[in-house]
Amino acid sequence: MIALSMFLVCLIMLAFGFPVAFTFGGVALFYGLYFEGLHLFLMVAERMHSIMTSVTLMAVPLFIFMGLILEKSGIAESMLESMGSLFGRIRGGLAVSTVIVGMLLAAATGVVGASVITMGLIALPIMLKYGYDKRLATGVICASGTLGQIIPPSIVLIIMGDVLQRPVGSFFRAALVPGLLLVVIYIIYCLILAWFRKEAAPPIPNKSGSLIKQYWHAFKTIIPALSLVIIVLGTVIIGIATPTESAAMGSVGAIILAMLNGKFKISMLHQVAMETTKITTMVFTILAGATFFSMVFTYTGGDEAAELLLPHLPGGKWGFILLMMLIIFLLGFFLDFVEIAYIFIPMITPLLIKLGIDPLWFGILVALNLQTSFLTPPVGFSLFYLRGVAPPSITTLDIYRGVIPFILLQILTLALVALYPGLIKLV
Repeated sequence: MIALSMFLVCLIMLAFGFPVAFTFGGVALFYGLYFEGLHLFLMVAERMHSIMTSVTLMAVPLFIFMGLILEKSGIAESMLESMGSLFGRIRGGLAVSTVIVGMLLAAATGVVGASVITMGLIALPIMLKYGYDKRLATGVICASGTLGQIIPPSIVLIIMGDVLQRPVGSFFRAALVPGLLLVVIYIIYCLILAWFRKEAAPPIPNKSGSLIKQYWHAFKTIIPALSLVIIVLGTVIIGIATPTESAAMGSVGAIILAMLNGKFKISMLHQVAMETTKITTMVFTILAGATFFSMVFTYTGGDEAAELLLPHLPGGKWGFILLMMLIIFLLGFFLDFVEIAYIFIPMITPLLIKLGIDPLWFGILVALNLQTSFLTPPVGFSLFYLRGVAPPSITTLDIYRGVIPFILLQILTLALVALYPGLIKLV
């Protein structure tokens, strides 16, 4: 009951708007002092030191830095414009190009907010200009922007590897097929919708010269960034480099690409470094508070209480998985993926082992689930990102209605991966 009350107090404080990191850390401090005493805090320094010296977590700021370089240098914008010129002449082509660029941005940045904002600023005005349905335009941008949750090098997967004590390269390999499956399902949906509702996704007249020139321009724009992504991910997946080493390579490669495009400036580098520091500080502050909370939760009997509840869950293994997916989905309304990964997942990890559930498979299900929560009204993070850059002609209701089909497609993909665990072992 003590551990359960800790969690409920945290949720109530979050509902009143208290900062996440300090909420969990502060509640843990109060409960730890009151119920366990000062001796419990002798372990805090050791836990903080293990976080600061984690080789796996060193990849987080490096991947953030790589993604911000590609965004600020305009490479992401060029990719979107090139893909739009290639696919725009077919019905639904702009939507398809948005999905493909969202996949490339996910693989290049791993940052959801950057992808949604970039595509919202570039693709949304073009879609509206050529008569695309508002709901389709907003839905495909939000959904494609959240692909950074599941497609490597997702920050979610790196954190999952650290929490579940599995190699990050294994998570990258396991997420490839589910991530690409989701991309294919998005594309099929866009093409089917464009076929049956021709007015929702009209083709764009070709005004940019010969097709050969368009392909050459797209080749020059996309191939360098795609090559960087393949090198970064490939070295991790085949085991040549650790995630930290590949992230460092990617950061240097992104700077080189920015130089080759003539977009590199010292002022840009300073801006990227400052933003990387802010984002990394936010992540690790949350991580410190979450680790403290997890420690106090364990010492006050939270893990034992969870194990006692296990025999009373209906449905055994599948009942547990369904319940956990529902809880994680609901927590996604209030918490970011970092808090969920570092606070909730450690609580249930012992139960995974008792039930014989593969942590790798479960981690992929969690990543897909968190991606769904990023889209779900009324508090999906991606919806707020797009709302912030959308023109006045786009209402919040348009965005809400636009994402509903893509939420259902994500749930379908989640169900397929749950029913066919072999999908995570195809790479």
